[in-house]
Amino acid sequence: MTGEVLVRRNGQAGVLSLNRPRALHALNQPMVEIMTEALLAWRDDPSITAVIIDHAVAPDGDPRLSRGFCAGGDIAMMRQSALEDGGAAGRAFFLAEYRLNHLMFTYVKPIITFMDGITMGGGVGLSLPARWRVATARTRLAMPETGIGLFPDVGGGWFLSRLKGRLGHFMALTGARLDGAECCWAGLATHFLPDEALALAKERIAGGETVATVLDDLATHPGAAPLAAYAPDIARHFVHDTLAAIWRSLGRDPSPWATQTLATLKTRAPLSSTVSLRQLQESLALPDFAANMAMEYRIAARVMLTPDFAEGVRAVIIDKDNAPRWNPARPEDVEDSMVEAIFAPLPHEEEWTPL
Repeated sequence: MTGEVLVRRNGQAGVLSLNRPRALHALNQPMVEIMTEALLAWRDDPSITAVIIDHAVAPDGDPRLSRGFCAGGDIAMMRQSALEDGGAAGRAFFLAEYRLNHLMFTYVKPIITFMDGITMGGGVGLSLPARWRVATARTRLAMPETGIGLFPDVGGGWFLSRLKGRLGHFMALTGARLDGAECCWAGLATHFLPDEALALAKERIAGGETVATVLDDLATHPGAAPLAAYAPDIARHFVHDTLAAIWRSLGRDPSPWATQTLATLKTRAPLSSTVSLRQLQESLALPDFAANMAMEYRIAARVMLTPDFAEGVRAVIIDKDNAPRWNPARPEDVEDSMVEAIFAPLPHEEEWTPL
């Protein structure tokens, strides 16, 4: 199989299969543009009644290369862009990626994303805008961006802010990984399918059967969602709108869960964590998904140029010492002016617009 995205027709379905297995199918700009072009071509094609998004299986059958649906975006490229061209290449990627996210969100024909494996960052952006979202036993969904000095973008502001019990705030700040059962419990997945039903579901959809009928017929109960046991704790501690208040709330709770959660929060960048909280708050007041993406593009254009982003990618991706030195280092050191500058409108000609 050649190409980083395999574009094909199977009966009445258009199929987009991510095919960059050694990078866990992480997105780059050519992949985004290929997917956008295909969706635009299929939008008005009467022979295509549904679109399937999944990942290709490694040709050699190596399960290590098939364990991710999509691990995110090309973070190393973004860091290089921030350091070398003032973020121009990074902004071009975000512009194209966010347009793809919006195209999926507003697509008239049903899109079915199979979140089979690691689904993080950009992979979430290919999942949550889809009308149908299938989780499996291998699903591990997360928005871990605050751990590298970024924020939960690709529509994260829209989707996470609308989850019950401040679960989205917990996910945004901790980067928690949700399994398939937890995705169903949270409403992030619409169905849970066993491994043996995946191929059959795709074939039945390609055969023209109604998507809801196929998925309802083949879905099974995912089992208990471990995170559900902590829902009251999440709602209680993450109800606060400032990072310092969340830290204090967790610090007053002697439970092992609170202690571990606070320890995790303290490894995240205070600036991007503060930005994430405001992002989720503002998204709730926005009129539509396009307005959310315009806001997130403003944030992305600024945050990728902060020292924290370069430092976070160094610590996690390049040197892998997992010891980032954040600046500012504490929630109380994050000044309001820093956050205001990140959310400020861009020059009119630089603002994000949908296709």
